[in-house]
Amino acid sequence: MASASFYVGVVGNIISVLLFLSPLGTFQRIVKHRSTEEFESFPYICTLLASALWTYYGVTKPGSLLVATINGFGVVVEIVYVTLYLVFSPPGARAKTGTLVALLDVGFLAGVILLTHFLLHGDTKIDVIGFLCAGLNIVMYASPLAAMKTVVTTKSVEYMPFLLSFFSFLNGGIWTFYAVLVKDFFLGVPNGAGLLLGAAQMVLYFIYRNPNSSNKVSNDLEDQLQNECLLPSTCSQVP
Repeated sequence: MASASFYVGVVGNIISVLLFLSPLGTFQRIVKHRSTEEFESFPYICTLLASALWTYYGVTKPGSLLVATINGFGVVVEIVYVTLYLVFSPPGARAKTGTLVALLDVGFLAGVILLTHFLLHGDTKIDVIGFLCAGLNIVMYASPLAAMKTVVTTKSVEYMPFLLSFFSFLNGGIWTFYAVLVKDFFLGVPNGAGLLLGAAQMVLYFIYRNPNSSNKVSNDLEDQLQNECLLPSTCSQVP
């Protein structure tokens, strides 16, 4: 009989899939207009790096298959996003994006894998990878702080999409619960932070959700998802 942690992990995987797929509207617009317009590539570059590191962590630590599978899915999705950005971005943005991908998603990632694989072993190897993953996730979970400041300043939720905030909150909560069940500190700390930040976003949303607080209509929320990092996924990045 499967343990409770397995079922919680499966639910976490489902929520994380929704987070990974949340920018689809943005990229449908990019493809339709054949231009990246003012959208930034950095959130997707960061999410790709985080997903790759968590996949490495999942296949390295025994019993962490669910962490590896969802983040492996995230790697594939983010590669598609970054590729589309490179195809439809203007020369300047394309050069910047290509440089960041080479430095972070290829160079840094390869360096971490090679160094930990050949120089570290056992629990020390797992701990080093876990610290890197947790540190990166905390930074990414903190990225919506700028959007939260904008909400308070403008008294509008225009740039803080409800669904992304909602699934970020759920994602942080379910993976924190999973981390407690499997006693995984590296999963628990960043996702606990994500849970708190997600809750704060939900509170702000319900305080400032009155459409009269903004002169703009916020029906096209998906087009604004790039204003926040994902995690699962995000962004609420995953896990």
